[in-house]
Amino acid sequence: MTANACVFCRIIAGDELSQTIHEDDNAIAFLDIAQVTKGHSLVVPRKHHTDLSEISPDEAAQVMRTAVHVSRRLTQALGAPGINLWHASGETAWQSVFHFHIHVVPRYTLTDLAPPWTETESPLESLAGLAEEIRSWCDLP
Repeated sequence: MTANACVFCRIIAGDELSQTIHEDDNAIAFLDIAQVTKGHSLVVPRKHHTDLSEISPDEAAQVMRTAVHVSRRLTQALGAPGINLWHASGETAWQSVFHFHIHVVPRYTLTDLAPPWTETESPLESLAGLAEEIRSWCDLP
């Protein structure tokens, strides 16, 4: 993808308007134009990466540091007693802009945002086969 094709790259370059609330050497944070709750923001790396499969762990950590800073700022500035962080990688995970980003969503009440899934507990022993399948992929140092 070219930088011009990516709306987040255009925002970073200053070619697209945004309401930026934080910038540092590695990331930029701006208000989401689709405010789920008051202050809903996006934190994006300055360098284009499509999703988790493309961003390095170090760059992801830099984005997360910025997300922590932004969440504290939103909590203090807006009086939000809670924050949700949300990330989606891939179309099947509801990613709609294919530039790695983290949503920082201030929460004001228990009902101002609906959970995307409901929790169903599985007996721990029933997860043993799944855990072994995941552990068998040794791509981590």
